[in-house]
Amino acid sequence: MSLNKRNQAQIERRLVKHLTAACESAKGQIPGFVWLTHSVDFEAFPTSLKVVWVFDNQVNKDFALADGEARFMVELTTRALADANINVRQVANHVFYDSEDECQRACGGDWVKRLAQKTTRK
Repeated sequence: MSLNKRNQAQIERRLVKHLTAACESAKGQIPGFVWLTHSVDFEAFPTSLKVVWVFDNQVNKDFALADGEARFMVELTTRALADANINVRQVANHVFYDSEDECQRACGGDWVKRLAQKTTRK
């Protein structure tokens, strides 16, 4: 799907707005969750869309995933994408999890570098 710069900017604004709402909803409900981000290559949109939920540390991330919070994060992501009018198949395939301490260990805290790497689901 070829998108012009105007369409890309519109999609980006919608993503930011609705993913921010999802983030704020999760902050008070998931212990250790601190922020989320997304990345997308508009040359391969929406297939390339990646939403990354970030925890303060690996222990809290592992606990949240073991406690079934991944389902809640996928639900929030699904709702955000629907509200942003973005259709993807299998939203869970676009959702990833990471932690501040893993980024620090692997990339010296450089999130740009970290996000450019292939992120794992767990």
